[in-house]
Amino acid sequence: MARPALDPELRELLADMPLMSRLSPEVLAHLRQLPSPPVESLLDDRQVERREITVPAKDGAPIPLSVLSPPTTDRTTAAPCIYWIHGGGMVMGDRFSQIDIPLEWLDRFGAVVVSVDYRLAPEATGTALVDDCYRGLLWVAEHAAELGIDPTRIIVAGASAGGGLAAGVALLARDLGSPALAAQVLICPMLDHRNTSTSSRQYSGVPGVWTGEMNAFGWASVLGDLSDGEVSAYVSPALAEDLSGLPTTYIDTGSAEVFRDEDTDYATRIWAAGGQAELHVWAGGFHGFDALYPQAHLSTTARRTRTDWLARLPELRR
Repeated sequence: MARPALDPELRELLADMPLMSRLSPEVLAHLRQLPSPPVESLLDDRQVERREITVPAKDGAPIPLSVLSPPTTDRTTAAPCIYWIHGGGMVMGDRFSQIDIPLEWLDRFGAVVVSVDYRLAPEATGTALVDDCYRGLLWVAEHAAELGIDPTRIIVAGASAGGGLAAGVALLARDLGSPALAAQVLICPMLDHRNTSTSSRQYSGVPGVWTGEMNAFGWASVLGDLSDGEVSAYVSPALAEDLSGLPTTYIDTGSAEVFRDEDTDYATRIWAAGGQAELHVWAGGFHGFDALYPQAHLSTTARRTRTDWLARLPELRR
């Protein structure tokens, strides 16, 4: 099947990475045994105050949160907050996955970064993952003064599965009336369990960073035996019939990835509902390119553009 070409620099970098087309329970078990990202090395170069917190999920299970704050001596007013939701197909990763992305915003805007360790599928299913993320967000909003956060300046952000969960959290916050979000940043978000778009078919049957087959595995792990009619729009945000009333939104994706079409469709539907969204489709970008190879030219452009968008928000210009 014809598919967009990879950016030449990214193609060369990707040639050294072992790729596969499918996930299985055995492969997932192996991937989960790999060491977590070395967050200490990222924090060593920064003056960051770190606090570890556990909040209860709906069923009482513990949800770990890491709170990473600029030094209090640098703050004269309450800070904006980036509530970070990590990627990993909803089946792997932890709260330090891709944490270098929001740490750039801590550096640039003096934002407090809060990263949530939601439970993973298949051990947790259905709405449990998005509910964990929402409960953590509620706790942050309710304890904003204690954390040095301005509750009117909370931005929810995430990459891949985390982008999809961020979209689900924004829908929950809108529908439940709290907390008010200043913006949502959805980086190559995983939005649609149906996995039937043109881009999902283009990137099936070939090795990749995240393929149509891997996507099917991730969604099957989350949904279990649920039929299509039983899937919540908070879990699969592309199902939401009404996208009005959402906070201003940033969406970016690559032209050479599974989620391209569902991401562009989500932005289009926000516009159709009268909302504000900025969409970037990076030509030749594969899934997660800027997280895997942040120094590549296309990656630095994508990350800078994302940060420049945040800089235009009134909530971050204060």
